[in-house]
Amino acid sequence: MRTYPTDSPRAAARILALAMIVDGDLAPAELRTLARTGVLAQIDIDFDTFQELMGELCEDMLIDAAGRRDVELEPEALDLMLAEVRDAALRRRLLAAMSRIADADGKLADAEATLLAHAAAAWSGDRLPAAA
Repeated sequence: MRTYPTDSPRAAARILALAMIVDGDLAPAELRTLARTGVLAQIDIDFDTFQELMGELCEDMLIDAAGRRDVELEPEALDLMLAEVRDAALRRRLLAAMSRIADADGKLADAEATLLAHAAAAWSGDRLPAAA
């Protein structure tokens, strides 16, 4: 998995990308919601760069899943991704956007709920296993 500087636009955008693909279905409603939130501008990432980051995340996840039937993010990889965002205001902004993205298609998938719970727990200092 690639690493990004702490609190960088790329680190923040990758968390948003994960929220969009974690359930295995990138819904058009999620893309519309992402645009409506304005969060990409707030973290200084344009949409083309965001799409590039989403592609890189998918590539990294496929590489990490080599030899396995399903593509799953390992708990350690999720912890490392979340640790790249340390700023409290940025964390709150990302959690709010992630929640809206997860709810955009009208259903909260188990993988989305797990990601949201894990991010909230990790960023609040509480520990919660990534794979619930």
